[in-house]
Amino acid sequence: LRRKMKDSGAEEHLYLGFSHQYRDSIFPLHTSISLFLLSYCDCKLFKVFLVPTDEDVDDQFVTKNLLGDLEVHLISRCQLPLVVQSCCLPAVVMKDGKFCRAGLSVVLRHIIQKTYEADPSKKDVLELLGFKKTCLKACAEVSQWTRLCEISIPLAVEGFLTASPEHCQTIPPDILQLERKLGEPVRVHNDDKIRRQKLQQQKAGAKAAVPVLGKEATEEAKPVEMHEHPLPSLELSIAFSKLLAREVSDAVNREAPHIRRTKTSDLPLLDHVFAEGLYFTLADIVLLPCIHQFLVSSKKQGKNLVNLPLISSWYQRVQEVPRVKKAAGKCNMELLQLPELMSAPEEQLQDFSSIPDELEQENEDSHFIGGPRPTMTKLMENGIEAKFSPHPCPSWTLGWNNLPSAVNPGEGKMSRERALRKQQQLNNLVAVVTKLAEPGDVIVDFCSGGGHVGIVLAHMMPSCQVVLIENKELSLMRAKDRSDELGLNNISFIQANLDYFNGTFNIGVALHACGVATDMVIEHCIKARAAFVVSPCCYGFIQNTVKFKYPRSHQFKEILSYKEHMILCRFADQTAVQLPPERRLIGKQCMGLVDLDRAWAAEERNYSVQVISMEPESCSPKNNMFMGIP
Repeated sequence: LRRKMKDSGAEEHLYLGFSHQYRDSIFPLHTSISLFLLSYCDCKLFKVFLVPTDEDVDDQFVTKNLLGDLEVHLISRCQLPLVVQSCCLPAVVMKDGKFCRAGLSVVLRHIIQKTYEADPSKKDVLELLGFKKTCLKACAEVSQWTRLCEISIPLAVEGFLTASPEHCQTIPPDILQLERKLGEPVRVHNDDKIRRQKLQQQKAGAKAAVPVLGKEATEEAKPVEMHEHPLPSLELSIAFSKLLAREVSDAVNREAPHIRRTKTSDLPLLDHVFAEGLYFTLADIVLLPCIHQFLVSSKKQGKNLVNLPLISSWYQRVQEVPRVKKAAGKCNMELLQLPELMSAPEEQLQDFSSIPDELEQENEDSHFIGGPRPTMTKLMENGIEAKFSPHPCPSWTLGWNNLPSAVNPGEGKMSRERALRKQQQLNNLVAVVTKLAEPGDVIVDFCSGGGHVGIVLAHMMPSCQVVLIENKELSLMRAKDRSDELGLNNISFIQANLDYFNGTFNIGVALHACGVATDMVIEHCIKARAAFVVSPCCYGFIQNTVKFKYPRSHQFKEILSYKEHMILCRFADQTAVQLPPERRLIGKQCMGLVDLDRAWAAEERNYSVQVISMEPESCSPKNNMFMGIP
């Protein structure tokens, strides 16, 4: 088993971008973050490559100065495996060159999982994934926290470091946003219990004597020094007890009767210890190299950090975590002691409550009471009604009984009835794609899940290349297993969020892309000037994001407000078979209107778009389908 794991580890190549070196970091910062995690995990399971943007980089110069004990190779972009050339770095690819993981969060989570699989004694490494292993799992397009950690702060720090002196006098807004986040109350899965413990401690007037990890020697279970700490002691004792795999004392755990009777609303709130709350996670690993560079640059400019007290405390506290200083040393990061930067306490503390949260302000209007009829009437008065084009091939069907079992969705864990509906859905998409596709085309199955669409297309059209993109690892691994069983050689797999795929392609397809994902797929296709065949889903999850504002088209924007459009989206989800027929009909009309807005938005960018109902309509409550041609 160990040999198998070792072989599996050796088969994976990690590709990191390299634009330049600045002080003690490699840029882009995504590369420094990746190298820091490898050092923190003491992970040697990957063959690591740097991919320079400048072909004239000195191999020895890079390796000696910044890579510690890692063996790193240089490779030009044109030498990368084809599947990696279609992705943003960092990326990890299996040796067969068909399965790629791309994007910072996906790659870092994979490094953690592989480290633990190779050495299950490294439970502290696995704990970086947080509660239910979901740390930075949500994609940046829908999660403001993932976006802040994965994209906004690295870019903000890179911009701060390269800005002219007059432009770096102010703290970047994204750094201020992190300061604000660190000041928000902590919500954890067992916070009621911890808050009661905090109340009991406050009632007892407990001194804030807490364990502060002094040196890396604490890993060898040496005595923990006790110091008074500015943050509440309960949060710190819980956080550091978990890091040291120790139990919080019984005196903390026992609750007095009057504490148990206290209402939840009357309990004290919990304060941040680390970035996501009480526990040290991957988010802290991602933020540390970025914030470190920001602080070093601020120190060089003679600035103090009195208006970033929470970030300053966090930065100091992270250094006390086992492995952190050792990993920083390997990466040549000279961590700062912050008191020397805080020499001007007379400066006014910034009012962080005034920092706008753009998305929250935009989306707070989406909470409403009322039905869809006034909005539908308003559109009708302006000559807008849901309209559907005739299906181009309504009776077309695959010969499912003659296909290999690994192609058929019914071979999975579905019920027979659900498998039949899935076959009918696939008939609709595959029929349209086969009409559009030419030999040699690249077809991308976005949000591919277990590969129901992509595997059928790869099997039916061996002259086309098919790429499956999905951010859920287990689903994509199931798809690869099915592909391997079929012996397909015209298919590749990318575990990534949509934004990390930048390859060229001819047709984009998605079956039941959830909420905003439908608009992300259409946008990707439009940028590539590719045709698209997309079936939307989960209209109720649609809301304004950083990139997408609703309504989408000029015609709808002139008539409907954001709130009115959200009413249509919410009622577009009212199409379940158990609902009354009249309710389902209104739901179908709302679906048609939301998708008409999307179709018109694409037509404004020189596309011909049809909105079609799948045949038979009973194949899914979400039975709309777009066909868009540039």
